Amino acid sequence: MFVKKNDKVKVIAGKDKGKEGVIEKVFPNKDRVIVKGVNVIKKHQKPSNANPNGGIIEVEAPIHVSNVMLLDPSNNETTRVGVKVVDGKKVRVSKKTGETLDK
Repeated sequence: MFVKKNDKVKVIAGKDKGKEGVIEKVFPNKDRVIVKGVNVIKKHQKPSNANPNGGIIEVEAPIHVSNVMLLDPSNNETTRVGVKVVDGKKVRVSKKTGETLDK
């Protein structure tokens, strides 16, 4: 999977197309990610110890990883991701600028 937690991404398809956000959680087995502020749904919650009143809460639902595109940290534009081997380790590389994305 080309994205990781805390990566800044832009949604390129779906009802939230054009929105930007940070990845909060990654589900590699299902090829889905949760992006903060994107794909917000209303969920009916029964009263519990954590939420004693219950009611309707808003949560971010997962979206497919193909619907997001990584933002290059150097110029804040969308970019594809490549992989290079540097010092025996694989690192993610921006296809647009050629800079490494991993620290």
